Amino acid sequence: MKPQVVIVGRPNVGKSSLVNRLAGKRVTVVEEHRGVTRDRKAVEVEWGGLSFDVVDTGGWLEAGDSLEAKVSEQADAAIASADLVLLVVDVTTGLVEEDTHAARWALRSGRPVLLVVNKVDDAMHEAASWEFLSLGAGDPHTVSAQHGRGTGDLLDIIVERLNESYVVQEVADADADADGALRVAIVGRPNVGKSTLFNQLIGEERSVVHDLPGTTRDAIDTLVSTDVGLIRFIDTAGMRRRAKTEAGLETYAVLRSLDALDRSDIAILVIDATLGATGQDQRLAERISAAGCPSLVVLNKWELVPVDERDAVLATVGEKLAFLGDAPVMKTTATSGKGVHRILPALAIAAADYQKRVPTGALNRAIRDLQIKQPAPTGKIRYAVQGATEPPTFTLFIAGRLPQTYLRYVERSLRERFSLGSQPLRVRVRTE
Repeated sequence: MKPQVVIVGRPNVGKSSLVNRLAGKRVTVVEEHRGVTRDRKAVEVEWGGLSFDVVDTGGWLEAGDSLEAKVSEQADAAIASADLVLLVVDVTTGLVEEDTHAARWALRSGRPVLLVVNKVDDAMHEAASWEFLSLGAGDPHTVSAQHGRGTGDLLDIIVERLNESYVVQEVADADADADGALRVAIVGRPNVGKSTLFNQLIGEERSVVHDLPGTTRDAIDTLVSTDVGLIRFIDTAGMRRRAKTEAGLETYAVLRSLDALDRSDIAILVIDATLGATGQDQRLAERISAAGCPSLVVLNKWELVPVDERDAVLATVGEKLAFLGDAPVMKTTATSGKGVHRILPALAIAAADYQKRVPTGALNRAIRDLQIKQPAPTGKIRYAVQGATEPPTFTLFIAGRLPQTYLRYVERSLRERFSLGSQPLRVRVRTE
């Protein structure tokens, strides 16, 4: 495990802006109002030859509604595993009571704490930073996350502290997405139960779960060792229709979700079974189809659907989600965990089909047999090769021209012959 640097503090002091500055790119949602960050999000940072994770949190919140309580629980879980805690305060507002409470909370954890005074853009603000000495978290380290002032010095101090308190183990210098894990994105409309399903799958309450649409704002990655191998689950923000997407915060969250979909191996499309497949679910299915990855459809809240209405719900799936072909349809109730155990084996089967390679000899025998069974009205397939996997891609070398209906027949025949399941399959044509 890499060292963990956890950023905490009261809301709206610039914690997420600091994460973005330390990472050198925009990896977290930043907006000028409270409560934007809700889940834990770890970002890899390398500085001075040391690689470590910077973990953004919702920070410390006063006792409020159930959502704020869950955000604070997430921050508690992050700080419990921290090797270094950055307590961030805002010099422009000065010391406030919430800062005192946040400092007591951070210091009680027993973890090393570094006091970071943000929004220090000039010498006058630098002098004002000493007011925060009274928090008892040591000398202030001044930065401006927005303009980058002092962040290089802060990174030097972080590396120095980690080297003092953490025995760094040699790890392979590899991209996180190249660790051999199966990447599974969980997508769907807001409030269909994606985060609840995510938590059931990983066996830990990692994402904030709440009955407020749009609770998840970032794509959250969690690496899990399962009975079917290593899986990287990616929980994403709910995707609304464009007309209902607020400018700024929600727009960026949707872009993050689409990026997560593009880098996934398999997509799980979660649908509220009490509503059936909607027009927005149909558009999400189009996005998944465009990404070219296999998919599973999860009808969540299935136990809430009256028995006499279940056939109609399944009919909406067949009608609206034709883009996904014969994608497996799983019926679950994520709050109780019922039916969730079937998802991992289905993912393993989809992954195996997605990576399947057919020997050239067997492929051409199949091409010969399907042409004998049903000759093409025009043209002829001379031979075929499999040019790629993920998804399996077959190139047909033909004389003449083949109609689209015959190409669909070829695709169905190959899928059945080689047990390629419901995952995407591409058939390309080259004319000789």
